[in-house]
Amino acid sequence: MSGGIGELVYPGNILKNIRSNKFVCIIGPGLKRNDNLPNTLIVTRVGTLRFESPNTYWVDSLQKRYIPKRGELVVGIVAKKAGATKKQKVNINVGDAVYAKLLNTYKEMEPELVCVDSYFKAGSLGVLSSEGFVFSVSLNMAHRLLSIENPLLRTLGKKYKYEIAIGMNGKVWLNCAKTVDVLKIKEAIEIAEKKSDASILNTCKKVR
Repeated sequence: MSGGIGELVYPGNILKNIRSNKFVCIIGPGLKRNDNLPNTLIVTRVGTLRFESPNTYWVDSLQKRYIPKRGELVVGIVAKKAGATKKQKVNINVGDAVYAKLLNTYKEMEPELVCVDSYFKAGSLGVLSSEGFVFSVSLNMAHRLLSIENPLLRTLGKKYKYEIAIGMNGKVWLNCAKTVDVLKIKEAIEIAEKKSDASILNTCKKVR
């Protein structure tokens, strides 16, 4: 493997000895499958190689511009809507905050989003409460928040009652019963962005 877990990798690096779960490996941003050599991946962007058990790999990049990828979940504000049918009718209005999945990301077209699954059920997707607050974090921080190994949200959950939706595009929707709690959690996330996962627990303890 050219670059181990937690190390800096560069476009073109070949990652070997990939771990899989029942011969399935999940790859995230910054990586693609190597069709010329089985059980290997190719790095497509500069960043830190990450792994989440049992079989998920991705590259934490310092890039600021989000590159849409099919299947990723994003948070956004509706600027316009079109293409709704009676069968697929969803009560979404311009200005709403939504949690949606990227359906298509063709280079020649604007990315296409969906707020329902294949059974036309919203599930965790759809319109987010207008009482929530949307703010931005770095793409790297969005990946960290989504990692089950990151202790920040679990630790904050012991102290505050909140709802959160994290988009791979670096947008976060946060809702609490008290506005002051929203501000405290947002502050904790901003502080944690500059710290390692190992020091995040101490960061949470400092938030009053």
